[in-house]
Amino acid sequence: MTRPSVYDGIPTPAPITRGTLAFTSTSPIPQFPMHSTSLLRQLVDFPSVSSTSNVAVSRWVEGQLRQLGFRTEWLEYTDAAGIEKACVIGQAGPDQGRGLAYFCHTDVVPADSWSFPHSDAWTLHERDDRLYGRGSCDMKGSLAAMLAAAEAVSTDRLTAPLTIVCTADEEVGMAGARHVAEASSIYRDLTVRQSRGIIGEPTLLTVVHAHKGGRGLRITARGIAAHSSTSDGVNANFAMIPFLHEIHQLCARIEGDSQWMDDRFEPPTISLNLGINDHTHAVNITPPQSVCTIYFRTMPNIDADALVAEITGTAEKHELELETMFAGEPMFTRPDALFIQELVAETDTAASATVSYGTDGSWFTDLEDLAVLGPGSIEQAHRDDEWISIEQLQRGEQLYRQLIEKYCVDGS
Repeated sequence: MTRPSVYDGIPTPAPITRGTLAFTSTSPIPQFPMHSTSLLRQLVDFPSVSSTSNVAVSRWVEGQLRQLGFRTEWLEYTDAAGIEKACVIGQAGPDQGRGLAYFCHTDVVPADSWSFPHSDAWTLHERDDRLYGRGSCDMKGSLAAMLAAAEAVSTDRLTAPLTIVCTADEEVGMAGARHVAEASSIYRDLTVRQSRGIIGEPTLLTVVHAHKGGRGLRITARGIAAHSSTSDGVNANFAMIPFLHEIHQLCARIEGDSQWMDDRFEPPTISLNLGINDHTHAVNITPPQSVCTIYFRTMPNIDADALVAEITGTAEKHELELETMFAGEPMFTRPDALFIQELVAETDTAASATVSYGTDGSWFTDLEDLAVLGPGSIEQAHRDDEWISIEQLQRGEQLYRQLIEKYCVDGS
């Protein structure tokens, strides 16, 4: 179903040439109140699946930031499929102090199998104190909570900068975060001033001080397609088998080896995962290619490059092609760091935690004080009936407002 753009009617910022960065002008703070639920309703209305462009939702976010008095930076790029993507960064307050930076993404996973019976995936629906819709939990709810919190604290009161960073493509390899880390002048300024950073992914508002990174590899064997009744073909799967045998031996060798474990995470292993697909659609065709994917999750004490080097050497020995699909570093801030302890105190939880999934934080490790902290549960994300509780959304808005007051107003 084709949906009208919910961006219609919102003033469009000045055009920006692709591949360039520019600061747009700011506008007065709006006189109307913004609340996280109404903001989330508008955000969910954008079907910003990672395989499509997120420019429209990013323009909407930019409009909200400008109305709040933020100066904004716009970063566009074209993804591997030729689709336009955008990251938008807003900053308010004076050019002094460490302040606080909030990071989120505006893309969402597909909703082709959406099964919630009371509304479609792109219409926020309230039922039994829950808000249903694709992206409601991961992570447009978090962005809505931060925008509402930022509206509640006048930019005139800020004594240190408040920064809001919205990326693209987090769900499909974090390309947007990489572009921000490599090309954003605001992000470079954040690293110089060592701003405190929060990744707003859903954690049930529990402070997460560390998460795993990852390495994704694609190994390809080439053959020759032919009718299997003849001897004209070359079966690519047979070329792949010796490589798979050695990778199986590698997995057996590292399983339970403390060199590849970190007990601070659950599970404490690298969780090496292997996939195989020859992409052959009939049983009587000699497979012209065989593809193996390998993905493992890195941790702070793991020498990921050494493992990649061993896998690469094995592929080369068997004359197979190898390409890196993804490489992200683990995010780690010491749990006894002052920033983590302050966040724990603000959330009134017993201690911070680690998680085994990854976030855009893999690309923002130049910030020494970085944590994952957001409303909603990861267990509610990516579901065919994705939802966030109203209570979590409201608590997230309240917590983000407290943190803005603490780090950007009080000058702590």
